Amino acid sequence: MYLKNRSLLLLLSLTAMSLIQSCTMKKSTDTLIYNARIYVMDEANQVKEAMVIHQGKVVDTGSEDDLLARYDPENRLDAEGHAIFPGFIDAHCHFYGLALGLQWIDLVGCTSFKEILDRISLADTLDEKGWITGRGWDQNLWPVKEFPTKKELDERWPDRPVVLVRIDGHVALANQKALETAGITSNHRFLKEEVEVEHGELTGILSETAADVIKRAIPKPDREATLELLMEAEDLCFSYGLTGLSDAGLEKPRLHLLDSAFRRGLLKIHVYAMVEPTPENLEAFVKNGPYHSDRLHVCSVKLYADGSLGSRTALLKQPYSDDPSKTGIQVTSPDSLREICGLALEHGFQVNTHCIGDRAVREVLDIYGEFLQGENDLRWRIEHAQVVDPADLLLFQKYSVIPSVQATHATSDMYWADDRLGPVRIGWAYAYRDLLDQNGWLANGTDFPIERVSPLLTFYAAVARKDLDGSPAGGFQPENALTREQAIRSLTIWAAKANFDEVEYGSLEPGKWADFVILDQDIMEIPMEEVPEVDVLQTWSHGEKVYSNNE
Repeated sequence: MYLKNRSLLLLLSLTAMSLIQSCTMKKSTDTLIYNARIYVMDEANQVKEAMVIHQGKVVDTGSEDDLLARYDPENRLDAEGHAIFPGFIDAHCHFYGLALGLQWIDLVGCTSFKEILDRISLADTLDEKGWITGRGWDQNLWPVKEFPTKKELDERWPDRPVVLVRIDGHVALANQKALETAGITSNHRFLKEEVEVEHGELTGILSETAADVIKRAIPKPDREATLELLMEAEDLCFSYGLTGLSDAGLEKPRLHLLDSAFRRGLLKIHVYAMVEPTPENLEAFVKNGPYHSDRLHVCSVKLYADGSLGSRTALLKQPYSDDPSKTGIQVTSPDSLREICGLALEHGFQVNTHCIGDRAVREVLDIYGEFLQGENDLRWRIEHAQVVDPADLLLFQKYSVIPSVQATHATSDMYWADDRLGPVRIGWAYAYRDLLDQNGWLANGTDFPIERVSPLLTFYAAVARKDLDGSPAGGFQPENALTREQAIRSLTIWAAKANFDEVEYGSLEPGKWADFVILDQDIMEIPMEEVPEVDVLQTWSHGEKVYSNNE
């Protein structure tokens, strides 16, 4: 009896010791980041001082002492008191376009057509044969705010195709050699508004579909050269703190190349891709339903309702104030929009439609309503939503449509937008707070390479509504500014939600990928005028440091 009791006591003692050890045993993890101000971006809006990462995902957040008591990290990173945010997500950009554009002549900021010609003459591409390509010109910055013609391009480069794409991507200037190479003549098949003709001759200005044709005629780099450009573009995005991108319009070959690059480990940024509505794309992607890997998410189709305000191709309800002969261009017919919306709904795809003008916005909202009926969680989007008639705002709420905006467009366009729209309609434009109020959230992006890559400038423009010189003093239409919290959410968790990615991205909650950025100053605390000067110290993707400004 004594031996049995003793054996029982020993067994109980060993069990108790085992339980104590298991309770006090620390979990082995990869990384602990401490001495930080971590904006988790959860619903409670928590700010923590430390974070544990294991196998690329966030395991826990809390105080340094608490986490060290429960975890045994292999690596420790002292954040030195700096602010950490979830990796920024650009809700509308052109990543592939940015990559290909790295080999083009930069025409952004040219204050005259002469400056454009000078930049071309100084460019390295003139040492080579073949096409001359450039992007970024904006006639609104010139003394005479009119589209240029091909005359001087023909005189200087009669034997080389030249294509210069406007900053918005909706207009291109092509010389005669480029037009001939692309097969574009005065007997064109395009809409009258898409090709400028004077005295029976092409001026070289092409808009919308015609501009797309001339751009497609430009020779593309081979597969390996394209991969190099994509990796270079990714490095640029990481340097600005971007860990997620919404590429607004890709075709099958480019999507396959991206997927291959991710599988080979050549690219590490997360891409949510919108597919162009070509028959090949619809067959390959939409009809097969959403595609999702660790780095690539294909679940939406990109449609175009109109053009751009800067080129007067945005579709307006009433004529342009500075050119009453124009109301814009309807890029896709309502019947075609309906056909693709129906196909997308059938196969579980989002629909994201480019709408700049108030007529385009209203027509697309009405078409959406035919399919969505009422409140839903399908998250169909209006991309840009630049000019919205106040009478149409409630349709965003009625059909749960998500506005996907680009705050820097407001501060880029504010110098001339009132000329296009007049004193009444300008009050309806870039109304981000009004749009946010419809559903309680919106997504934000840059639309790069139309605007600069930096999400910090997007944050600044959304809150301050000023340019980099601090003008105008009170902000452009400050009643539609976002708060800092709204702006940062629009670049993180709300951008992820607009992409159906919020389960894995957009915040630093346990279980999500450890995508984050370390800034040298806290943009939630410093004076707004200092935000444009904030530097990205480090960018991490899936728990791996992918950028450091000290390396």
